[in-house]
Formats: sequence, structure tokens, C-alpha cells
Amino acid sequence: MKNQITSALSDFFFEYETPRQVLVRNRRVGVVCRLIQLGVLVYIIGWVFIYEKGYQSTDTAVSSVFTKMKGVGYTNNSGGERVWDVADYVFPSQGDSSFVVMTNYIMTEGQSMGTCPELPGKHNCNTDADCEGGSFKRTGNGEMTGVCVNRTKTCEVLAWCPVEDDRDVPDPPLLLSAENYTLFIKNSVTFPAFGVSRSNLVEDVDSNYISSCLYHPLSAPLCPIFKLGDIIKLSGLNFQTVAKGGAIGIVVDWTCNFDVHVKHCKPEYTFHGLYGSKEGSSVGYNFRFARHYMEDKIQKRTLLKVFGIRFDIIVQSLARKFDIIPTLTAIGSGVGIFGVSVLNITEAVNRTNNSQHPKKSFKKSGELFLKRNDNKRVQAVLKNKDLFQLNKLYVRPHVQCSWCCRQSRPLYLRTILSSLNSAATSFPLRCQCTPGSAIGHPTL
Repeated sequence: MKNQITSALSDFFFEYETPRQVLVRNRRVGVVCRLIQLGVLVYIIGWVFIYEKGYQSTDTAVSSVFTKMKGVGYTNNSGGERVWDVADYVFPSQGDSSFVVMTNYIMTEGQSMGTCPELPGKHNCNTDADCEGGSFKRTGNGEMTGVCVNRTKTCEVLAWCPVEDDRDVPDPPLLLSAENYTLFIKNSVTFPAFGVSRSNLVEDVDSNYISSCLYHPLSAPLCPIFKLGDIIKLSGLNFQTVAKGGAIGIVVDWTCNFDVHVKHCKPEYTFHGLYGSKEGSSVGYNFRFARHYMEDKIQKRTLLKVFGIRFDIIVQSLARKFDIIPTLTAIGSGVGIFGVSVLNITEAVNRTNNSQHPKKSFKKSGELFLKRNDNKRVQAVLKNKDLFQLNKLYVRPHVQCSWCCRQSRPLYLRTILSSLNSAATSFPLRCQCTPGSAIGHPTL
């Protein structure tokens, strides 16, 4: 038992096995093999390294966006003349990355808390019984008092009175001058994995340039000042349509390669119409906004139903830089694919030769035969096994007395190949099977 353990450990630590190589002279097999290897090579170089840039590590940025609007609007309707500046038509006014520019509105002035009838067409009634006191309707403006107002034939409500009448929306929009407003975008990004920070105010963009530039995708692609009309046009929408309410996405794309100088890391702007067509049951974009004030110690408010264009500034980023770890990983995967392709070709060749060369049967088991192949090399063949089925049979040619060993658990078959007669095509040699013995000179 001790000898068996010692022999097994000795074989494990002091023996090294190499795969068998077979030279196949076949044009079809050779062409198929090279084509497969060429395909693997194109995949590794073209796709993994060039297209996917498998030799680089990646990182995404931490981003901050600041915006500022400029422009003045003018209206002259039943409420009189009025000038609208940034504080009036931008919501919110803090310069967030998502904001709304008002293009149309319905104003209800002088509202105060009290009781008043609902609008005609909402909560119609004939008697007080039709108006359940203390209840609310989803489309109503307040809490019903239980009184039916005969003048309007609608229920009386406790609400901000007079209630808003939004049945007639101004058309065309009142603030079409918004097309000429300008938007300034300041964007800062940091790539923590690479320790690089960048701003869209790059080296070529200074205060003198900003004071006179206006974004254009060809002539001024780095200018951070945009005309709203140009943004909507570049997004593929019509300003007259989107002024009734819509949404625009402004994408700031940072795709950088830090294997070159960081000054080449510059933003690219693209514009997308998120919605603004006439299709659908809910058309446009609107919300309500109230400005509260005190008059004669009574709290009042001016209610605005705002129709506008929502702008969402979206920052996308991907930075790359050479890294030895993904490079070695990509190379290792390529070598593995090469190995698998070679194994598949070898297996196909083995199966083809097995089908073309039937197994030979011999009378005695445990006999070893020497055969001379097409390349005039001596090869060993076991009983009922041909050359392509031997996995752990080793022959050392060009040696007068060669060793040939095949592991067959738990026995070790050892023999000496001698009398290499170059004229003989095959001849048997006797083998001795020694259980668990150490490697040494076996006897014939």
C-alpha cells in the first residue's frame, strides 16, 4: 500500500504529459483548419481589440449640470400689455438640469377662498339632493356644500373662487417669442477611476468666445449657448406645434480615450424630441402654478395654467484607458478559442480516420505492435486500438531502446521496445504488467 501511494505521488509530481501531435496531409482539412483559425484571428483582432477595445478599462462620470436662460417675452391680451422675463417663464428658476419654459398660459386672477358655483358642464344639478355635501369629485375644484345654484345649474363648492375656466386655450400660443430665448449649459464631469475632471467649457471656449458664439453643429459645435428654436429644429419638431406643450431631450455625450491627451476629451450635443405630436389622448405638457399675495388682509392668488416645453439635459459618459488586466484577459480568451478550434479540428480528423480505418483485432491481449507510418516514423499500436485512439501512449523514436508506458488504473504497463526492424511493418512484443511498481526497468 505504501509503495502504491509513493508511486502515485511520484508520478503526480515528477511526470509531465504533453498532447499528441498528428501531421495530416490533406488539402481539405488544411484549408478548413486555416479558415477557422483565420476567423478566430479576425474575431480577436477586429471585434475584441479594435471594435470593443478589449485592451482598455472603462469608467463612467459623476456629473453636474447648471443652466441659465435669457430672453424677454411680450403679450397683449384682455389682461393688458405685459413683459415676461426669466423669473416669469422658467420653472423652476434655480437652473436645474430639468426645467420648463412657458409658451402659453391661462391666467385666473384674484382668487380667494370662499364658495362659488362650479363651471357649467361640471357637476350639473337640478336640486340640492344632486349635490352631496362634504364630498369631492375627481374633476372638481373643491368640496361640495350640498347647494345647487339655480343660475348655473351646477353644484356650489368651497374652493378658490372664481374657479378656473380652462375650456378655451389661446391659439396661437401667447409666448411664441420663446423661440428666440437662449439657453446656457454648464456641465462638469469627473471620472473617479482615472482621476480626470472635465468641463464643457474646454480649452478653446473662453469668455470672449462665449460672449459672441451661438451653437451650430458644424461651425460652433463646442459653444454652450443654444437658441431654443434651433434646439427644437435639431430635435426634428416644429416650434408652432411643440409650443402647445412638449418635451425635448438634450444629450451631452462624453466619450473619451485617455490613452491620448485629456484635451481631446470634449462633449458632443444631440437633441431628441421626446414628445410633442398631436397624436394621443393627452396632448402637450401643462401644469398649474400659483402666486399668492395679500389684499386687504385677505389671502389671494393668481393661478396660472402653464403650457410649455420641458427640457431634460441628460449626460452620457464613457471613458477608456489602457489596462493590462483586460488586455491579458482578452489575449487569454483568444488563445483559449484558438485551442478549442484546434481540438475540434483534431476530433473531426480522428473521427474521419476512425471511420476510414477499421479497428484491427489481435489474438493476444496486452501485446504491443510497432507500425511504420507514411512519414517513415515508428508508431506504437495496442490491441483493438488504432493510432488516433491512443491518449497516453508515448514512443521515443530514434532511440535504440525506447520506453513505452500506458497508465491503466491501478496498473502500470511498461515495456521495452527493442529490435526496431526498419523492414518490418508490424511485429508483437510481449509486455509485463507490474501492479503499483515504481518506474524502472521492467523485464521482458
